[in-house]
Amino acid sequence: MRKLIFGLFIAILPALGLAAAPGGPLDTMKPDHTNKESLQRGVALFTNYCMGCHSMEYARYKRVSDDLEIPAELYEENLIFTGAKIGELMQISMSKDMAAGWFGAPPPDLTLVTRVRGESWVYSYLRGFYKDDSRPLGVNNVVFDNVGMPHVMVEMQGLCAVEPRIGVGASVEPLSGNINNADVCPEYAIEGSMSGADFDRAMWDLTNFMSYMGDPVKVERERLGIFVLIFVAIFFIFAYLLNREYWKDVH
Repeated sequence: MRKLIFGLFIAILPALGLAAAPGGPLDTMKPDHTNKESLQRGVALFTNYCMGCHSMEYARYKRVSDDLEIPAELYEENLIFTGAKIGELMQISMSKDMAAGWFGAPPPDLTLVTRVRGESWVYSYLRGFYKDDSRPLGVNNVVFDNVGMPHVMVEMQGLCAVEPRIGVGASVEPLSGNINNADVCPEYAIEGSMSGADFDRAMWDLTNFMSYMGDPVKVERERLGIFVLIFVAIFFIFAYLLNREYWKDVH
């Protein structure tokens, strides 16, 4: 019994760590890996705004192209800037030594970031930058204090003059696309090209894509899971009848 309890504790310990990892209120983000249009917008955002520094080296361009229903020629022409071939891993040209010299530490690979942090953390982090002149890059983040990353989305979102109101219930409804409580920034130091609602929707698309990258077989796994449960239910009926037949003459 003690070994069983210890085993269960070890099994749930990572989940407890993930639950405690964010350390503050977050805005809820529920991914939808069946929304191909959102995933296509998300991969475009990731390629143009994130992939200059962050790799996804545990995935291949071809897999993304196929899953998101983007023709390989179109993907290679518009979403690969390193000269890599469509079948190669999603790596970046910047070396880790150069990145460490510029930022203090090499930017992490983001293939599994939503598996480690959770979608709500990533969604809140992307929208949580604000002006902070005490920081080397002039910005901070309400979700990740003393962050060493610049606000690469500043031209889209603008720059919040005060801490954004993260954790007050802002969310995107996957089916309708409506934004709830999108005014996370009460005052802007720099105006962006998007409204708060449009930027939140864009960050939902980006987070949705990153969630897909962390679990690209989720939709297929859930589809197959239904058939497995149906098989188990049918098998249980035959197993029960067979068991009853074996034991009916046992007194």
